[in-house]
Amino acid sequence: MQAPAVSAVQQHRQHCLIAVTSAFGARLTTPAVAPVLRLTSGLLHNSCWSLRRQARKLGVNQRSRQAHAISQIRTEAMASEHALISESAAWEALKKHVKTIEGTHLRELLQDQERCEELIKEYDGVVVDLSRQRVVHETIIKLLKLAEEAKLKEKIDKMFDGEHINVTENRAVLHAALRAPRDEVINCDGQNVVPSVWEVLDKINSFSDQIRSGSWLGATGKPLTDVVAIGIGGSFLGPLFVHTAFQTEPTCALAAKGRRLRFLANVDPIDVARALADLQQETTLVVIVSKTFTTAETMLNARTVRTWITSALGTEAVSKHMVAVSTNLKLVKEFGIDPANAFGFWDWVGGRYSVCSAVGVLPLALQYGFGNVKKFLEGAWSIDDHFRSAPLGRNLPVLLGLMSVWNVSFLGCPARAILPYCQALAKLAPHIQQVSMESNGKGVSIDGVPLPYGTGEVDFGEPGTNGQHSFYQLIHQGRVVPCDFIGIIKSQQSVYLKGEQVSNHDELMCNFFAQADALAFGKTREELLAEKVPEELIPHKMFSGNRQSLSILLPNLTPYTVGQLLALYENRVAVQGWIWGINSFDQWGVELGKSLAGKVRTQMNAARTKGKPLSGFNYSTTTLLTRYLQGKTQLLYPDPHDVFPTNILPGHEK
Repeated sequence: MQAPAVSAVQQHRQHCLIAVTSAFGARLTTPAVAPVLRLTSGLLHNSCWSLRRQARKLGVNQRSRQAHAISQIRTEAMASEHALISESAAWEALKKHVKTIEGTHLRELLQDQERCEELIKEYDGVVVDLSRQRVVHETIIKLLKLAEEAKLKEKIDKMFDGEHINVTENRAVLHAALRAPRDEVINCDGQNVVPSVWEVLDKINSFSDQIRSGSWLGATGKPLTDVVAIGIGGSFLGPLFVHTAFQTEPTCALAAKGRRLRFLANVDPIDVARALADLQQETTLVVIVSKTFTTAETMLNARTVRTWITSALGTEAVSKHMVAVSTNLKLVKEFGIDPANAFGFWDWVGGRYSVCSAVGVLPLALQYGFGNVKKFLEGAWSIDDHFRSAPLGRNLPVLLGLMSVWNVSFLGCPARAILPYCQALAKLAPHIQQVSMESNGKGVSIDGVPLPYGTGEVDFGEPGTNGQHSFYQLIHQGRVVPCDFIGIIKSQQSVYLKGEQVSNHDELMCNFFAQADALAFGKTREELLAEKVPEELIPHKMFSGNRQSLSILLPNLTPYTVGQLLALYENRVAVQGWIWGINSFDQWGVELGKSLAGKVRTQMNAARTKGKPLSGFNYSTTTLLTRYLQGKTQLLYPDPHDVFPTNILPGHEK
């Protein structure tokens, strides 16, 4: 891929250095130059040389000239779309405001009813409660000013307008178009992409109906009742999250009766064994998800499962039992799949944002019917439309994103716990890990300038109440970890036992409400003394409180609200990236490891087949790789036949 053109930042950097040092004179030290150079990261539309002339005309002392020049550079730099936000007046104001917040405690803040009312927002049935965040009215005003200086509204509009905001890959970012209504207009490169999206959706609708109705039969004439979706990263985590959320929803469960959907992602052969366990080739349909049809792990798994199918049904069965989500029709055909059975998507769909494309819609529609998946898309669009149109101060994804920026960049809390009090959301945290950490785990600005502040969050989580018996100890009495509590008003399943105080779901939700208050209020020494706790135990039983969280309350967990929840997090992550001035839509950090794995693969093959010694690795890698090669049961290359566990493919074990 061609490297992006040198930006105006790099072009002006040297000129800025000369101009600034000329204005300040020789007494300007290196530490003083550094912040000035960071200020020049924006596209300075006025000549930096004018700063030198103006500074010398001041006729004041050196320090005044320096302060005046810095002020002017800041003003001009912040006029740029790509200026470092940390040099803005709003950022500085928030840094100073931290001292005000440090003098408060959530015990007192939560007594202010007017404040709490201001911080509880609702849209289309979704309630977001920010009252347990360490913020006051002034904090919100300052954060909205930060959003204004970051040109957040303009950036939201540019995304929906199809501009190529993923500058390092020269691509638009239009996953919102994947769930847009049929009559919506969303342009990319001068063309409305919504009709092409619906062309694929209509094709999925027709195909999934054929499979589910039994009009499409396998090679032996039997209906295909089991689906194995092969993908990795966003091609796996997003669809798995939605599948897990749908499984126990009554309407979806009824639609999926008699059918099974499994996912195969890891190249570890154990994952293959688990995905294929108890399945029969003659009733299995395989969906291979790879845009280029070259993804190493996915294609190795695809070839493995193809062997599993052809060993029982013959090579001709591939066209009946395997379909693709890909745009590389040439490789799809060479693999043995009819190109007519390939479902496309577009360069403007990032992998971690692809669950609403054929990547997720196809396997989910095969399992639950297209109608249920369509409701999921409608829920996601509900939040997308709100995101692009609502004022920033009433915009749920914007407010959530600003809270994350506040916690990470100003309160020094780089982690976040995602805590859904709903077992059906068990795979939400792993999916958001990728959406958030792959998007915002960056160290340079969108212009390639090293950032003087950290970005991104370390995301983890587990459904309540399981997490309470795992890692909540740390978030109550150890490190401060902002928490997202997610609750459901009406459970997918109802259980109430005669004689119990509350239903099973009510018991779950008692903990949902209690944990947020426990983090906020804590428990004081005085309260413990009143409970007659022994003096020696008081330090161990005290809770400092003042640990921020937010709560998201959904009316139920249906395909529609699952879509809302997904879009809420996707757009929140984008807001954070835009404020931090990074590209949330590329992922160059995954490339280096893949490249190095290729070197290991080459030498491993040479060692296995020709007995060649290892070379070119560091001492540690050489030692461990040698131990690995010596300790593993040897396979002879080329082997006379394929090798499979006997429980997957009898007669092919080694």
